[in-house]
Amino acid sequence: MKEYDFYIVPTPIGNLGDITLRAIEVLKSVDIIACEDMRVTQKILNHFDIKTKCISYHKFNEKERIEKFVELLNNGQKIALVSDAGTPLFCDPGSILVEELRKRDFKITALPGANAVATFLSQNARESEDFYFAGFLPKSKTQIESILKKYKSTNIVFYESPNRLMNTLEIISRFRKNPKVSIGRELTKVFEEIITDNCENVIEYFKNNTLKGEIVGMVFGENSKNTDMELDEKIEKLKNKNFSAKDISIILSELYGANKNDVYKRVLDI
Repeated sequence: MKEYDFYIVPTPIGNLGDITLRAIEVLKSVDIIACEDMRVTQKILNHFDIKTKCISYHKFNEKERIEKFVELLNNGQKIALVSDAGTPLFCDPGSILVEELRKRDFKITALPGANAVATFLSQNARESEDFYFAGFLPKSKTQIESILKKYKSTNIVFYESPNRLMNTLEIISRFRKNPKVSIGRELTKVFEEIITDNCENVIEYFKNNTLKGEIVGMVFGENSKNTDMELDEKIEKLKNKNFSAKDISIILSELYGANKNDVYKRVLDI
């Protein structure tokens, strides 16, 4: 098996049985495991009888740890990076370190494994494969609405905390006309559930049911045919008001999050 200096290793998002044999092998063979919270990682290591030494690596010490890891690697030691759960660099620390190690030509590889986004999407039937991953949504109502506008026709996948989810769903419901959404919580765990319905029904559901655990959500993209019909209707109205093709393309691209050049061509074709 080819050897690397640095390994990015996914860990289970809930069910410990989801760890891969290769992940166990790598975590046992490296000299150091860089982890977010040593208490969380130690539970996994104890379960699989892994004795490798851990060093903390989290968003508050990312930059200061770089030289320490470089020194260890230059001394011939192997390092594995893990997050508390799932695949590192998905809303977890690691980007700064990986970027720096690549600049210094260290050999890096990533193992396949548990990931909340992939696990969630594999249970959600979608009209199209494209999606935008927003990570944790911003707290600001204006920022959330900006994302909803920009990716109107695209499925938007996001992480959210239980205490903020209801407010987020209310913002989504008010900004769009009762869109279809899906909320997954406690994926791979005993109380896993995925609720897919129009936004108002999902809000009502969680008003009457427990809302705990790790959450992944999706706002389904609006039907492109319906959007095109709505665009054509708006183009006709603006042309009747004597707006130029350029002005119409600017206005509608802002309102619908559409490509300005595509809208411009559409204006000329009508």
